[in-house]
Amino acid sequence: MTSIPSAPESPWQTVTLHRCQLGESPFWHPHEQMLYWVDIPGKQVLRANIYMGSVETWDLPAEPGCIAPATDSGLVLALRDGIFRSAEWGAPLQQVARLDINPVTTRANDGKCDTQGRFWVGTVDETRQLKNAGLYCVDARAPGPSRVDCKISPTLGHTTANALAFSADDRTLYWADSPSHTVWAWDFDATTGDMTHQRPFISVPPKPAGWQPLMAGYGGRPDGAAVDVQGHFWVAMYEGQRVCQFAPDGRLLASIPTPLLCPTMVCLGGEDLKTLYVTSAGLHRSTAEQAAYPLSGCVLSMRVEVPGLPVNFFQG
Repeated sequence: MTSIPSAPESPWQTVTLHRCQLGESPFWHPHEQMLYWVDIPGKQVLRANIYMGSVETWDLPAEPGCIAPATDSGLVLALRDGIFRSAEWGAPLQQVARLDINPVTTRANDGKCDTQGRFWVGTVDETRQLKNAGLYCVDARAPGPSRVDCKISPTLGHTTANALAFSADDRTLYWADSPSHTVWAWDFDATTGDMTHQRPFISVPPKPAGWQPLMAGYGGRPDGAAVDVQGHFWVAMYEGQRVCQFAPDGRLLASIPTPLLCPTMVCLGGEDLKTLYVTSAGLHRSTAEQAAYPLSGCVLSMRVEVPGLPVNFFQG
């Protein structure tokens, strides 16, 4: 990896100069010792050997909202409205389930697996007008057709599902509708997948009226998140040029500037799980913004003191 030349005092390093339109869903694969992520509008899965500095890409037939490793080998992928399984990198996709959404206006977005091997997938309203985003849980552990449960209804007025994460003790589920600038928490039963007692976990100030990129005065909105072994909640703040760390009680512990205006999602990985990776967006950003943030779309990393939780594998 190479140090970022524009900010020698920065803790961040470039993992790769490969630029995504909208990088998301990073995870560290412990068996392969590789970093995976997706480019949603680019319709690609990517993986990097951080030791060799190499990046592989895999073209897909539709936008991958999120991915997770699967037991034995391969991946589970949420492609717009369908959940698919691949036996290995680049292998043919086998459909696992379909989400009950209209793929013309809505697609799969942020998601990950829980400790029981279920795949949780949030959705996004691409029109930004229908406000029909929701959260779904795909359970393929039993023989026969996969079970798809709607956990957060698309009738509740949400637009962009993000920040899905599970607490270190597996008793709390976190989820955000990014435009609300709020992350909620629920009591979580890992055995049944039940969510109860919804309450605000963190709230950040909304975008000021008239704010434009490259202006000061806006800290961003919660995008993709991860939790470490001490229960700290790490979240990328889209358009906020920062990654934040929150305590389990919601107190802000750290606000770490990034050389990215639009960090999108974080994960903790590396051999000791003490490397914080962050994906980013370059899509629909102005020429001036691209010049000010030339690493937009790249993946960056920095070292942290507390290791993360290992990625959960899909069972099915």
